[in-house]
Parts: sequence; structure tokens; C-alpha cells
Amino acid sequence: MKILNSRIILRKRIILRKEPEGGYTVIVPSLPGCVTFGDTIDESIDMAREAIGIYIDDLIADGEEVPSDDQTLEYNLSVESHA
Repeated sequence: MKILNSRIILRKRIILRKEPEGGYTVIVPSLPGCVTFGDTIDESIDMAREAIGIYIDDLIADGEEVPSDDQTLEYNLSVESHA
């Protein structure tokens, strides 16, 4: 977290999922329910940035703690299925 001109700069992990009908769904794992969508990767990232900002502003306005990704580890796990 950095503070710039009395604004807090947070790093948030996002997941982009390509949708079969087109576009990308964006999920922010550390912010439950923070999901958005864009037609392109760039638009999806812009939409995520806006959604995260609104979500965090609401948390701060409600006096709630802003979750951090600092202690989050990420790993891709392969699982065999007998389907």
C-alpha cells in the first residue's frame, strides 16, 4: 500500500475469465461480490479498477477494514477426475 497525495494506492489481484459468448468476467477474490465485465481485456481491467475503487470507498465510508492481498498466495493446482 502506498499513499500518494493523501490517496491510498492498493494492489489488488484480479481474475479475468473469458466468456463463451464473448467478453471477460472479472473477479476480485479479496473483495467478496466485487465482480464486473468488459468486452475486451483492457475494458475489463478499466471496469475492475472502477469497481474496486467504489467497493473500497464504500468500505471506508462504512468504517470497515479494507482487505489486503499482501498475505495471499496463489497456486494453480491440477486435479485428475474420473468423469
